[in-house]
Amino acid sequence: MDVKDLNKSQLILLAILLSFVVSIATGITTVTLMERAPTSITVPLNRIVKQTVEKIQQVEGKTITQTVVVKEEDLVVDAIAKNQSAMFAITKESVDADGKTIEVNAGRGFVVSDDGVVVADALLVPGKEVYYVKNDSGKFKADFVSLDDKNGFSFLKIGVPLDEKNKVTFTVPAFGDLSKMKAGQKILVLGSTIFSFIFEGNKDLKINTTKSNTGALVLNLDGEALGIALSSDTNSFVPINVITDALKPASKPVETPKV
Repeated sequence: MDVKDLNKSQLILLAILLSFVVSIATGITTVTLMERAPTSITVPLNRIVKQTVEKIQQVEGKTITQTVVVKEEDLVVDAIAKNQSAMFAITKESVDADGKTIEVNAGRGFVVSDDGVVVADALLVPGKEVYYVKNDSGKFKADFVSLDDKNGFSFLKIGVPLDEKNKVTFTVPAFGDLSKMKAGQKILVLGSTIFSFIFEGNKDLKINTTKSNTGALVLNLDGEALGIALSSDTNSFVPINVITDALKPASKPVETPKV
C-alpha cells in the first residue's frame, strides 16, 4: 500500500508508531553509549543530574503526584547533620619536657554503640592511658576498652563528665555497606575537617588523613557509616562491618572465675 493511499487517521497512527520506534532506539543507543563511556565522562554527568523523588498524596479522594528535586549539596548537608553528634575529639594526658602533665591530641572517633563505645585510631589510642572525649554536649573521661592491632583501631567508652552539669548526648550512625557502592558515587569523610571524593569502584579505599583528622567517620550520601579513616599507610580505611564484628566480644563484661 502506498502512503498516499492512507487516510488521515492512518497517517496519524503511522506517525505515532514511528515516533515510538525512534524513542526506543534512542534510549537503547544512549544506555549503550553510557555503559561504554569512560569514568571521566560519566562522573561529571552523574554529578550534574539531580535526583528526583515522587511523592504521592491522597487529597479528598484524589491522588496527587508531586515531584521533588533533591540537590546533591542538600544530601551532603543532611548526611553531616545526621552524624555531627556521633563525632568526638579525643585527647590524652602526656608529660612534657618539664615533667608537667598536659593534654595532647589523639585524633577523632565516633560512637558505634548505644552504650557509648567510641572507635578510634590505634596509633593514637594504643592502650590504657588517661583519655578524654569531647563533642557539643561536653567533655568526658573515657576508659580504654580494647585494641584491634591487626586492623589498626581501638575502642574507648565514654565515662563521667568533667563538668557535672554536662550530660553526654550522641547519635549512633546507621551502618552502610561499601560493597553496595557504585563507581561515580560520592563518599564523605567527616572529621576535624570535612572532605569528599568520588568512589572509583575499588573496595580497598586509600584515604589520606592528617593526625588531627585521623579517626574520621566515612559516610555515603545517605548518611550511613561506611567505616573509619586511619593514619596508617597500610590500613588507611577499615569497613564498618569489621569494626562491629570486633565490638561484639569487646563489649562483653569480663566474667570473674568461680572459686
